[in-house]
Amino acid sequence: MHIVTDLTTQKRNQERLNVFIDGRYAFSLALEAAADLKIGQSLSEARIAALKTADSLAQAKNQAVRLLSYRPRSVQEVARKLAEKGYDEAVIDQVVQHLQEVDLLNDRAFADYWVEQRQTFKPRSRLALQHELNQKGISRRVIETAVAVVDEDEAAYRAVSANLWRWRNLSQEQFKQKVGQYLQRRGFNYDTIRPVLQRTWQAVEDEEYPAA
Repeated sequence: MHIVTDLTTQKRNQERLNVFIDGRYAFSLALEAAADLKIGQSLSEARIAALKTADSLAQAKNQAVRLLSYRPRSVQEVARKLAEKGYDEAVIDQVVQHLQEVDLLNDRAFADYWVEQRQTFKPRSRLALQHELNQKGISRRVIETAVAVVDEDEAAYRAVSANLWRWRNLSQEQFKQKVGQYLQRRGFNYDTIRPVLQRTWQAVEDEEYPAA
């Protein structure tokens, strides 16, 4: 058995306590995790291990919730971020399971969010979106459902129309080359690109495009 010899609040983080055991610093705990500890208390090795695990789990949950407060994320994204912070696999699995149970982590909802954001601000082809979501660990079935709503013709047109002013002074040949390459980089194929080139060139000729 080991004896708790001191409990001190951290200077930089008032929400955590430094725990001293047998006269030496042992570890730190969140205040709530250390609520039952008292100076002079006896702790077994198992109890010490349980305290550390519970504290690690609480910190990992806080880290994950903080990540999700910025924007929705996939399960794989959260797991990767926690692994980078040094949390072990067992803790990460528990955090992910908890967040899924309270619906803060949902790959289907994330995929829908990702597609909607892309189509609103940076339109992409279905193929490009599939690649991006695959990189984030989303399953093929979920990806296929999420990208099914994408109208590629409209997505390609909107991707170009917001930038037409950049190419307004080009010749028709130069315009089609620039716009074609632009759309190819966003994953659109030639069958989609061809009518968009005609449509957007006509818009340039008619000066029907957003100003810079």
